[in-house]
Amino acid sequence: MKIVETCAEMAALCRTVQRPLGLVPTMGALHDGHIALVRRARADSETMAASIFVNPSQFGPNEDFATYPRSFERDLHLLEENGADLVFAPPPEEVYPDGFDTWIEPGSVAQGMEGSARPGHFRGVVTVVAKLFTITRPDRAYFGQKDGQQVAVIRKLNDDLNLGVDVVVMPTIREPDGLALSSRNAYLTPDERETAPAVYRALCAAEDVWRRGERDADRIRRAANNILGREALIHAVDYISIVDADTMQPVGTIPVGGRVMIAIAVRLGSVRLIDNVVLS
Repeated sequence: MKIVETCAEMAALCRTVQRPLGLVPTMGALHDGHIALVRRARADSETMAASIFVNPSQFGPNEDFATYPRSFERDLHLLEENGADLVFAPPPEEVYPDGFDTWIEPGSVAQGMEGSARPGHFRGVVTVVAKLFTITRPDRAYFGQKDGQQVAVIRKLNDDLNLGVDVVVMPTIREPDGLALSSRNAYLTPDERETAPAVYRALCAAEDVWRRGERDADRIRRAANNILGREALIHAVDYISIVDADTMQPVGTIPVGGRVMIAIAVRLGSVRLIDNVVLS
């Protein structure tokens, strides 16, 4: 496994490796969700690359960039153990050198939900993903459904700018009690960790109402909110959104045959948890 720190070297290597090339972009602090992406990319690809880059441009001024979990040596061990050929691990000044002043502005798919809660977040996401795609020129790139709006934003970026990457989306990986795996779960206290699966229970309650025939979004949302409202440690529900799974536009009545996502974001202590399920 080769570790690369510069854009120029990574680009040069990716022009010469055997194809297809699979890319797994990460911010490190790897968990089993990341490893599922790595294993799928390994199975699909002649050459498998991963990136480890805590992207400063997708963090707001009061967010956790400085304290975001970092475990670089452990991450390298896991990537090597699971068959990575290349690891792109640039310092921030390599990705954003002095004078960097070109940004990609995502459109309506990035509005609402995370776009509203974290202004500027998706501008940072799409800019760095576009750079990663341009540097590595992957045939396929792998992302998790847990970040459902991010997936839609990246697909739109890829289509609109004709980047030509096959964006592969893998199911959310969960703990046995339903909590979606996330690097930020490490911030949870024991009591908060015990409460955290309520987010998935709320999603399951909403999905169950839908499966029983309910199509009114407000009533489905209410089923989720009833679960969250029982948890004293959840001190804020940022949103319970029901949206078209591709456009991220709100849905009032769930159409027959459409793909609709129910997404939830809550604040639990110092941690903000997001999760979603897709109804189809």
